[in-house]
Amino acid sequence: MNKILKKAAAFLIDAIVIALASGAAVVLKSEFSIPEIAYYAEKYFIGLSIIIAFYLLVMIVFNGYRILWRFAGTRDRIEYSFLVILSNVPYIIAHSLITGGYPVSVYITSIVFMVCALLFVRTSYKIVFRIRNRKSGEKLLDSGKKNVMIIGAGSAGNMLLHDLKNSPEMSCYRAACFIDDDKSKIGSSLGGIRVVGDTTTISDNVIKYNISVIIFAIPSCPNERRAEILNECSKTGCEVRTLPSLSQMVNGHVSMRNVRNIQVEDLLGREPVKLNLDGVRNFLAGKTVMVTGGGGSIDSELCRQIASFNPARLIIFDIYENNAYDIQNELRRKYPKLDLVTLIGSVRDITRVESVLSEYRPDIIYHAAAHKHVPLMEESPCEAVKNNVFGTLNMVQAADKFGVGRFILISTDKAVNPTNVMGATKRICEMIIQSYAKKSRTGFVAVRFGNVLGSNGSVIPLFQKQIEAGGPVTVTHPDITRFFMTIPEAVSLVLEAGVDAHGGEIFVLDMGNPIKILTLAENMIRLSGYTPYKDIKIEFVGLRPGEKLYEEILMKEEGLKNTSNKLIYIARPLEFDEEKFYQTLEELKVSLDERRDIRSIIHEIVPTYKPATLINK
Repeated sequence: MNKILKKAAAFLIDAIVIALASGAAVVLKSEFSIPEIAYYAEKYFIGLSIIIAFYLLVMIVFNGYRILWRFAGTRDRIEYSFLVILSNVPYIIAHSLITGGYPVSVYITSIVFMVCALLFVRTSYKIVFRIRNRKSGEKLLDSGKKNVMIIGAGSAGNMLLHDLKNSPEMSCYRAACFIDDDKSKIGSSLGGIRVVGDTTTISDNVIKYNISVIIFAIPSCPNERRAEILNECSKTGCEVRTLPSLSQMVNGHVSMRNVRNIQVEDLLGREPVKLNLDGVRNFLAGKTVMVTGGGGSIDSELCRQIASFNPARLIIFDIYENNAYDIQNELRRKYPKLDLVTLIGSVRDITRVESVLSEYRPDIIYHAAAHKHVPLMEESPCEAVKNNVFGTLNMVQAADKFGVGRFILISTDKAVNPTNVMGATKRICEMIIQSYAKKSRTGFVAVRFGNVLGSNGSVIPLFQKQIEAGGPVTVTHPDITRFFMTIPEAVSLVLEAGVDAHGGEIFVLDMGNPIKILTLAENMIRLSGYTPYKDIKIEFVGLRPGEKLYEEILMKEEGLKNTSNKLIYIARPLEFDEEKFYQTLEELKVSLDERRDIRSIIHEIVPTYKPATLINK
């Protein structure tokens, strides 16, 4: 039946209901007296044609038949009742003028009967649809329908249940049970679906109810507890999905459309970063800001967040033209009024660096350009030193020369007791920052954090590619751990650390608890719909050159000082002989040209630099 015929049938039913409701009002007024009913008969039949005409007109004008009553809620019922009452207003006026009208009580009774009867018909249709849908679901339980477990028998879970039952798009799913840690709810029903246990019973109930899909529907759940539950869910082999945030429930937008697949970030259990927006905005707004290495994964996010705070000018400086081109196009689309300058150049080239700073005079520099791949830098240590150490020295000297207000070095946890060349070069960069902070008007600071999920060269993209290829997923060691945070939160903390800086500080970001890489690999395989070791194998390939089993954020000699942000700390600077430091740097520079083994010189500059083989024994 097409839409026009459906609407015509609906209108015909409504006309019959209206006729019965208005007739009942007349009969009630007549107290079932035949002569009295006969007296009102003519007025009734004239009025019937008028009310039906006005009802149809109102339904057409206000599109009253657009409501799908099998999915309707309270708001739809109120809106429809208003339309019925609205159609009665011109009817009462016209009927009174043409026929002399009924007593007022007849009109009032007629409206009440009409609203109740029309809503009853629509509610009956909804009930019939639900019963038919439930029976259909039971019949199809073993023939393609997916059983769903909803974790959280609260308001969000109730809304999702309603959507699952009533939305045509969800016809392939069947709500089977609820899980909730509130003991008082266990054994009760929500929308006809039982709360069968708490989160400790997830695995058992997945088997009992033949669950295919688990939906986490507790938006207000703390992130650490959320991660624990989602980790448990991921072990069941089910498709696991989640509501993204509490704000969507508050705004009344919770539905299956909001539900998304869980991501690795959901399993970290980290509380969201609360950024001091006013502080960052005051720091960046109206300033000329330069980002070196601006096309990289972390660096491009740095550019995105800086652009959102309305700087006077944003300068992207990168040696890789493709990366720079991509972020340039993205920012121009998103921020058409932004004064964006994209420059190609290397931090190794002091002439180019000084030319850029001389022309654009940046107020703030975020120095993120660096070689960061640990195994590759073990094979090419001279390149790591050229880019990381002397590239940073070039930038620092130019910033000092041209009066840059604030210089923020992006460092790494690998600078702590480094076991690889890359980490050692980053520690040297921190030492350069600390030495110049004592004698320059520029505020030189460093920000140190660990691995960033999804960044170029991180383990996440590698695992994703290996899973897509059918495995195996390669893990260096079963006990290896790393600190992780997301790209946006790492960048947010970098921006806030820059605000709090005075000069010479090494800011240490709270990375939370370390994550076992093996656990991460297993979870990523499960999130991709496979079973670890069965569908996708995991192979242990041994620690790579320069790699630690455990990363550190702070040296033993360094103390931690709190800041206004509980996720940012300041490490106490370590004293060193600066004169000897720069003499040894010159020796290191000469050694690069002579192609000597530079590791011994690096060790002389950074005494805590030791090969990973000694650390991991």
